Amino acid sequence: MGKPFELIFGDCFDWLSTRPQNTVHAVITDPPFGLLEYRPDQIQKLRAGRGGVWRLPPELDGCLRKPLPRFTVLSSEDLKGLEGFFLRWGTLLLPAVVPGAHVFIASNPLLSPLVASALMQAGFERRGEIIRLVRTLRGGDRPKLAEKEFDFVSVIPRSCYEPWGLFRKPISEKRVSLNLKKWGTGGLRRTPDGRPFPDVLKSETPPDVEVKIAPHPSLKPQKLLRQLIWGALPMQTGTILDPFMGSGSTIAAATALGFNSVGIESDKHFYEMALSAVPQLSSVKVQWESFEGPNGNSVVPKPQRTRTQPTLF
Repeated sequence: MGKPFELIFGDCFDWLSTRPQNTVHAVITDPPFGLLEYRPDQIQKLRAGRGGVWRLPPELDGCLRKPLPRFTVLSSEDLKGLEGFFLRWGTLLLPAVVPGAHVFIASNPLLSPLVASALMQAGFERRGEIIRLVRTLRGGDRPKLAEKEFDFVSVIPRSCYEPWGLFRKPISEKRVSLNLKKWGTGGLRRTPDGRPFPDVLKSETPPDVEVKIAPHPSLKPQKLLRQLIWGALPMQTGTILDPFMGSGSTIAAATALGFNSVGIESDKHFYEMALSAVPQLSSVKVQWESFEGPNGNSVVPKPQRTRTQPTLF
């Protein structure tokens, strides 16, 4: 069974401001972009099924679509607020994480540059992006109120990927090897068959069984989250933090792999959802198809020379 996890109902800014330094080894999170879409009034409109920044899109090619935030309607003032939000968050986060700790942040192509700029200003190094290849029903709309007249036009591309920003707190030692020995961080763990951790991960939308357990509008699949956690703790030890945990899917993934984790959520509805969902999601069995061998076959992790391997499936 997995190691203990802690679920906190509260504001991650308050928690980070009192967290002892150098006590978090990796951060994996899907944050609210700015302050807009997860404000109480906007969440209320989402749950009521109408109004606000959450868009309830029509069918696309006969398929029903889930609600999504309309990031294209953000004003220049909203965008400045978004950058300020992440600058403040990154400034508070930096002391809490150990040197060499990686931060994985789910984003989207429209807003990821602002998030990257803010976190670099806060003192993090940008280490690239993890591209989650996933075909969703976001984008691809025909012009509003003229769908038939311009049925050959898409206003925005149909989404086929999700970028996850990858950042690192600068290492404190002269070399990564020394940082690994002191802090257990600084690099990414290789895949089960020994290849470098990839920056492209094949994915899917969350399976129905996971959606039923945790019906959160931004739920990520366990397979993806367990792959990210695998890579985030190269020495197979440490604490994972999700400061915007939503339904607790990241915490469930950490628990499934046997790692300590802390999740923070400021929305009472989502917090209560996480209390129920974490034990159930952590028990979901997944196959890591994107961690493939040279012939395209799934690779079962083999014992390595470092430490005891966590249970993967």
